[in-house]
Amino acid sequence: MLVPASSSKSAPRGGSRPADPEELVRRAREFHRTGKATTVAGKHLKAAALLRRGLALLDHHSVDDVTRIEVRTRLLVTLSWCLAETSHVDDGLALLSGAREDLALFHDFPERDELLSLLDGNRAVLLFRVGRLEEGITYIDSDVDHHERRLAEGVGDVAAVVKSLVVALTNRGNAYGELHRITQATRDLNRVVDLSTEHRIPISAAIATHALGNVQQRAGDLPAALRSYEDANRAYQELEPGMLLRLRIDQAEAMISVGLVDEAGRHLDEVLPELRKQRVGQDIAEAELFRAAAALLDGELPMAKRMANSAQRKLIRRGSPAWAAVAGLIVLRVDVLRALDTARPSARVVDRALELAERLSAQKLRDQAAVAQALAVRVEVRRGNLDRAAELLRNVPGTRRTSPIDRRMLLRLCRAELALATGNRRAALAQAKAGLAELGRLRDQMGGLELVSGTALHGRELGELAVRLVLDGTGSAVDAKRLFTWLERTRAQMYRYEPVASTVDAELVDSIAEVRQLSRALLRARLDGNPTARLEARYATSQRDAMRLGWSASPWGKARPVADIKEVSAELGDRAMISFASSGDAMVAVVIAGGRVRMVRLGSAAEATEAALKLHADLNALAPDYLPAPLAEVISISARRQADRLDRQLLQPLAEFVGDRELVIVPTGPLYVVPWGVLALCKSRPTIVVPSATAWLATSQAGVDSAGGVLLVRGPGLQAAEGEIGKLAGYHVDATALGGEAARVGTVLEALDGVTLAHIAAHGEHEPENALFSRLELADGALFAHEVGRVRRPPRQVVLAACELALNRIRPGDEALGFAGAMLASGAHTVIAASSRVGDEPAAAAMGDYHRGLASGASPAVALADAIAIDPLRRPFVCLGSG
Repeated sequence: MLVPASSSKSAPRGGSRPADPEELVRRAREFHRTGKATTVAGKHLKAAALLRRGLALLDHHSVDDVTRIEVRTRLLVTLSWCLAETSHVDDGLALLSGAREDLALFHDFPERDELLSLLDGNRAVLLFRVGRLEEGITYIDSDVDHHERRLAEGVGDVAAVVKSLVVALTNRGNAYGELHRITQATRDLNRVVDLSTEHRIPISAAIATHALGNVQQRAGDLPAALRSYEDANRAYQELEPGMLLRLRIDQAEAMISVGLVDEAGRHLDEVLPELRKQRVGQDIAEAELFRAAAALLDGELPMAKRMANSAQRKLIRRGSPAWAAVAGLIVLRVDVLRALDTARPSARVVDRALELAERLSAQKLRDQAAVAQALAVRVEVRRGNLDRAAELLRNVPGTRRTSPIDRRMLLRLCRAELALATGNRRAALAQAKAGLAELGRLRDQMGGLELVSGTALHGRELGELAVRLVLDGTGSAVDAKRLFTWLERTRAQMYRYEPVASTVDAELVDSIAEVRQLSRALLRARLDGNPTARLEARYATSQRDAMRLGWSASPWGKARPVADIKEVSAELGDRAMISFASSGDAMVAVVIAGGRVRMVRLGSAAEATEAALKLHADLNALAPDYLPAPLAEVISISARRQADRLDRQLLQPLAEFVGDRELVIVPTGPLYVVPWGVLALCKSRPTIVVPSATAWLATSQAGVDSAGGVLLVRGPGLQAAEGEIGKLAGYHVDATALGGEAARVGTVLEALDGVTLAHIAAHGEHEPENALFSRLELADGALFAHEVGRVRRPPRQVVLAACELALNRIRPGDEALGFAGAMLASGAHTVIAASSRVGDEPAAAAMGDYHRGLASGASPAVALADAIAIDPLRRPFVCLGSG
């Protein structure tokens, strides 16, 4: 029996000085109370030291046997948890077994049944922590039954019975959730919430809400899970901050499920150092495991393997074979991806996958076992062993309603790859289509643009397979139409949604206000030359808190159907559409013009990317107003060289098809940074940039709101804009101007609602790491993309006379997210914005020319083309949306 102190009645060290047994017991109970609170706060080593001091007090011969066994059992129960968390679960289980043996020696005292129940409940929890769920449930059932009987009898301390019962029900609910027994889990956890509310135990209600989030995640209801996590987060911050680290791990798992892997990675990078300080073994291992999963999906294979191996070693040491096997699955996935890049993968990879599948099945991890089997299928297909691959695929279990989306997409990908390898292109494309439809149903549930855009990650490989398959065709008009359709199914899906009205949570408003205040404080600190590290950390945390509140909102909108090519062609009329795409290193364009559809191959995607990024860097360098003339000339020559490279590669091969038509361009990847008016073919040519043909068609066909008016806003610190707003007002009879102190965030948001045209001249900044916090600086701080994206009636046209706010963060699936993108996704028809930095003076001059064109009756696309043509390199604006 492993115990930290002897149970004999020998006198304590230091002599036989008389001791008051009541005082010894009181102090031992106090050590237990403090130790328990300390371990709840996650400080297990400190808690263990306190509990051992309590046990030592009970060794004194003056303490009577019944009191000793009662208090000692409670101390050992809590200590067992500390040992299991900081060393090996068997250490904790052994401690509980020893306590049970000691308790068996005492048959007739009032608290015996209660203590036996306590031992059963805690043994169950330790078993749950290492994935021995079925075994643990047999013990937790005993604990629940005992306390249900006590509550029904209504004798003794009812409050204490309720507290014990809610703990047992919470633990059993968690275990049922892990086993995907959703009904039983929800039943237990809802009962906890009811009991905790009735008996005023708010922390228990918070823990149950957290557990409900885990169950909802297992059930595939990710928006509900995120809402539950946010509710628990609020409660923990007030009641028990020590619980927040565990919550962060579960939130990260949910982020990975919806494709927000970079956010999950940053989230866990903050959590892991704190966990390591506290030496919480299981939580460290789980956090490393999910960090590995995020890195895997983000293509960071070395980090994924390193983290997964580290987690696996810890879990093996802890006696957690189920979790260790899950970590091993991530290691396998890395090795399979590398093997698939070789000419003929080793048969050993297949053997490893099948061996791991057996181990996962033995742990009753059905979905994970199916993933290992599916990986074996992919490798056999790559090896050319198609009969063996087909046999293995038949043995892969079908998906369930609660199966994770990545597992469902992987099974679709296996079927598609096998069909393609056997020459059945139609079946391969059918699997890709069905998989993307499944992914679309998940996307339809999401609230917030981040979640809607993030889900595309899980369909990336299916979409790439379909596009690659079409590109392998002859390049005929039929192939061109098929490629167009697949591009529309796979790219910029967040713009397919017609936003629905939603109530903005007051807490979200307060959270964004906090971000704004920190943004101003950070700016002041930088200007004053003060240290900023602490403010930057608070600012980043505040941004993430606000973003998570937005995730738990109601669904973003109603999905529109994918654009039909005939409908697009009819809407284009005399215009032409160029939809760019890349597959591997191949750049290609689908051109729709004059009722015809063509596919044109355009050479190396890497070369186009290099030229686009160099052009963007040159234009940024050219932006300052008072650049020395020789330097400006050198930069201009470089910029023109890159623009000519892009024009020759991407547009000149299409010139014969588009003629002198106005253009609608759908970029891909790095081409989003290109200000197309700089390229020769587009000079003075009205050109609209859109995220997808589906998005363009929706805005082009949208009705006109009955509201009207023009809003002109001038932010602080723009000398060239001092007279600009007054000048622009002269072009519009119904203009309202807001400048100086009047241009405050709340006033501007209210004024944006329902106007026909909104022009905002203000300093702006694109946030590449948190695109929806790209911002415009107003009199009282930053106006964020997150806020403008929820204006109830967005302006029909928005002009952003600021730096680089046409930029987007490009997620997998060409999901473009940024300030201008948020405006378009929320319902604005046209957005004029710069795709790189722009000086105050050229911006003011370009906007004067632009509004003059609007006043003369020109469309936004025509007016902007004329304004840009005067000085293309210093006026890198683009027309986004319907034009």
